[in-house]
Amino acid sequence: MLLTIDVGNTHTVLGLFDGEEIVEHWRISTDPRRTADEMAVLLQGLMGMHPLLGVELSDGIEGIAICATVPSVLHELREVTRRYYGDVPAVLVEPGVKTGVPVITDNPKEVGADRVINAAAAVELYGGPAIVVDFGTATTYDAVTARGEYAGGAIAPGIEISVEALGVKGAMLRKIELARPRNVIGKNTVEAMQSGIIFGYAGQVDGVVARMKRELVGPNGDPSDVTVIATGGLAPMVLGESTEIDEHEPWLTLIGLRLVYERNVSRM
Repeated sequence: MLLTIDVGNTHTVLGLFDGEEIVEHWRISTDPRRTADEMAVLLQGLMGMHPLLGVELSDGIEGIAICATVPSVLHELREVTRRYYGDVPAVLVEPGVKTGVPVITDNPKEVGADRVINAAAAVELYGGPAIVVDFGTATTYDAVTARGEYAGGAIAPGIEISVEALGVKGAMLRKIELARPRNVIGKNTVEAMQSGIIFGYAGQVDGVVARMKRELVGPNGDPSDVTVIATGGLAPMVLGESTEIDEHEPWLTLIGLRLVYERNVSRM
């Protein structure tokens, strides 16, 4: 089995693949203070619940693929692979790793590994041109050309960040549950805030994606040729309200990690 680990700023998502099928997944908080030994204990606890894995930490794991947006966590995960999975091939996505996606931005090294991996999975699953909208700590928009190149994107504050900012900066406001309100016109403060967040974000997604589509296909192209894929833990909050999203793939980054692992393991 292949263990994939996607470390985000807020959450870390882990997935187990049996071939091309994801057979188990977990979501845990990202803690930059967590040591390699603590991570190993956590992994053992999670994977010990799966019937196809053994008692020992490396039992049943034939490969590992990792990407991380938090450098301190990546450092500790590197130590986990060295100490606890020494005989298992491991691919940590960083400069020099073959992703299969040419990055044609001004400075390719500053593009987050998770965004390139999402592009790789989008091309594999849906082809190009495509736009990936990832609803995480930040909401990121990533454009992929018809040739499968990562062209660039946009970054906006995430949904939860916006809710927290309202609660902190608004004297009469507070943190609320993220849920769809009954109406766009809120009848109380909570509903009004929910409306502004949920429907406001849906409008943001549709506006940014529509502009990206036009740039991707050019003046003579058809924007409907662009496939828009939503992913990330908060995507379900917007899916029903956006008119531009075509596909929802919650495990897009994990699928991309599997693809990158397969493209690199033969070179190790």
